[in-house]
Amino acid sequence: MTTPIIQPEQGYPIAAIATPVGVGALAVVRISGSRVFDIAQKVFRKKNNPDFRFAQSKGFRAHFGTVHDSEGLIDEVVALVFRAPNSFTKEDMVEFSCHGGPVVVKHLLKVLLDSGCRLAEPGEFTRRAFLNGRIDLLQAEAIGEMIHARTESAFRTAVTQMQGSLSKRLDAMRRALLQSCAMLELELDFSEEEVEFQSRTQLQQELVEMQEELRRLVDSYQHGRILKEGVGTVIAGKPNAGKSTLLNALLGEERSIVSHTPGTTRDYIEECFIHDKTLFRLTDTAGLREGGEEIEHEGIRRSYRKISEADLILYLLDISLDEFLDEVQAIRDFLEHYSNACLIVVANKIDLTQESAERLQQLRGATGCDVCAIAAAKGEGLDLLKQLMSIIAQGLNKQQEASVLVTSLRHYEALRNAFDALVNAQELITRQAETELIAFELRSALDYVGEITGKVVNEEIVNLIFERFCIGK
Repeated sequence: MTTPIIQPEQGYPIAAIATPVGVGALAVVRISGSRVFDIAQKVFRKKNNPDFRFAQSKGFRAHFGTVHDSEGLIDEVVALVFRAPNSFTKEDMVEFSCHGGPVVVKHLLKVLLDSGCRLAEPGEFTRRAFLNGRIDLLQAEAIGEMIHARTESAFRTAVTQMQGSLSKRLDAMRRALLQSCAMLELELDFSEEEVEFQSRTQLQQELVEMQEELRRLVDSYQHGRILKEGVGTVIAGKPNAGKSTLLNALLGEERSIVSHTPGTTRDYIEECFIHDKTLFRLTDTAGLREGGEEIEHEGIRRSYRKISEADLILYLLDISLDEFLDEVQAIRDFLEHYSNACLIVVANKIDLTQESAERLQQLRGATGCDVCAIAAAKGEGLDLLKQLMSIIAQGLNKQQEASVLVTSLRHYEALRNAFDALVNAQELITRQAETELIAFELRSALDYVGEITGKVVNEEIVNLIFERFCIGK
């Protein structure tokens, strides 16, 4: 059952700056809602046409003129008219393009607020587009993801979702579930006649097909998450292996403090960099060792937590030390305990030993791993390391960028819950359970699928989604 969202002053005219605050060639201030044409008329004068009226303008028309407040001229602007329902919000809208100085924009926004608009809340324009049925909740989230995308892959995935590819699949599934629920409810109404309106054999087959579709979507979450958030990459190893130096070298800037004193890094440091269209979320962790003071212990504990969450681990060791093979057992432990992550053994400081080739061969033989040799302080070997990282990232992202992927944890959890409900329904059919129990599981699956697109609405979730948008979007 769809729950209505309480939206205060729905349709009340709102105004906001739709472009980044700062100095630029142009800026856009938009207004939407009832009476916006009257409000725009109060402040706008069209060049060479004193009889111009917004209320008489066709939609998708641009008008050149000036905006005035009580003290006189503010700026020359272009006013673009959108008539409901053919606008982003499905309401009447006007967008003013003015010069991009912050003082100009401030005055333009103020005169619109003084003339009857109120300042829009974060994401309120997109929220109105959702509430007015122009887009569903999944598409609204995709708009936010497209705006904040940091890589081409994340952008393309967001565009695909904004166009409704995932929504269409879920709507088709929801229609099938609605049909089955309706038939089962009808059986309950005629329970005394013991009539079967919904063939259990056919229903089981439909449930199997739906489960396969849900399983594909659930399994795509790992790939979608990496496209959206980047490859979680943790640099781990003992103190003084050169982890902070490697972080700085990959970023191309002095982000982490480098010191020869063991235990300098007390907490993890996170930064991102893009290589070969892939976003990597780098984490420099505290050196892993026994002993140390209480603060260092806490840093090491946090390091292990980040390692357990990683998609890719760069295990760094100092190949110049005579006891470098002491790291072999630690590498084996990593391979065993963090099997969900890929691991690259990185042998650092090859420039400080004359036996680098021999030592690298020993390390490969002892660990069974490919070893990437670098001299982080001099930047040697970094291109090869980045290449290996990109190859692993491509392996983590086996699906095509344009395919339907689940990128949101909210969607993932709802799909997984829907899958579990369908599994329960199928088991109940196999046990020839009561129709009411089967119908309950199907209704649960229906609600979980509906939560994703907003057919079933949780106001708290909706508020959280749109609060993440900027004002003006």
